[in-house]
Amino acid sequence: MTRYYTRVCNFYYGSKSKIYLEKNKTLPLHGLKEISFDKIEIITRRSKKTVFINQINKLSHSLKKKINSDLKKIVSKKKSFCNLKFNSIPNLLGVLNLTPDSFSDGGKFNKEEKAIQHATNLFNSGANLVDIGGESTRPGSKPINENLEWSRISKILKLLSKKIPISLDTRKSFIMKKGIQLGVKLINDVSGLEYDPGTTNVLKLNNIPFVLQHSQGRPEDMQNNPSYKNELLDIYDFFEKKLKFLRSIGITHNKIIIDPGIGFGKNLKHNMNLIKNISIFHSLGFPILVGNSRKRFIKDISKNNDSKLRIGGTVASSIYMMTQGVQILRVHDVNEIMQGIKVYRKIINN
Repeated sequence: MTRYYTRVCNFYYGSKSKIYLEKNKTLPLHGLKEISFDKIEIITRRSKKTVFINQINKLSHSLKKKINSDLKKIVSKKKSFCNLKFNSIPNLLGVLNLTPDSFSDGGKFNKEEKAIQHATNLFNSGANLVDIGGESTRPGSKPINENLEWSRISKILKLLSKKIPISLDTRKSFIMKKGIQLGVKLINDVSGLEYDPGTTNVLKLNNIPFVLQHSQGRPEDMQNNPSYKNELLDIYDFFEKKLKFLRSIGITHNKIIIDPGIGFGKNLKHNMNLIKNISIFHSLGFPILVGNSRKRFIKDISKNNDSKLRIGGTVASSIYMMTQGVQILRVHDVNEIMQGIKVYRKIINN
């Protein structure tokens, strides 16, 4: 039996979107007036074709039923949670690494005063949450003991969690439990809940929102030779299967965020295909998060124009994903990303 996937495309952003919505020429993405679309791409493992929204009724009965079911998820409004506001996009998840070896800022904010100041700056610059982590998951990194991880982050969490909405970046159930007790708002597990079997039970018992990220392999070896039959559809299938499992064990809330895991077991081709076609994940019905900040794909593309902070590549990819309806961007340089977004919006709405 042929499996069909629906990817919304041909987006209109800003003032043009509002005009076309009023003229009934487009459909709103997640109920937003600022972004709408008039086409979908119907994808199988062997083919793809693009059709206008007003042509869907000409499709076969079974295919039309499938497409309309996906469209219902795509146009439905998303309810706000964890200080993430889905009446406008994107939201920003500011990065605070309390590690000695993270790929771009390891050791930079380990001291208490610097960590507090950086988190405050991220929040004041426009971050909806600050994502705190005590274990590096960069390519080639090795896991650390949970007690060491907790010792790196516990004091900062205690000091910040009552002042700033905090997301906790961890793969370990022990760290999750301790963080939740301190008031963490969101759990961000880069392993897709695959690393520690106890994580799903912690999430269920505490009924806490979380990010479900895709990752192939573990940081130690994930970039050795990543391979997919079709990275876009394989990752979509992973999410669908994982969401079905989570429902089956009693996690019934909709405060789940989908993250395709750029750079986690993906080469340049995989990353580019995911970013270019990121809108396929809207049909899962959950907010999408992308961690594009300072990633290796920027270096691979820019070559001799690479730089340490890779702000240019991060801003460019962030604005592209905003125009594809991505609701959350995980970034290091919140102020610069906000600057780019504000300038783009002014230009397109002028």
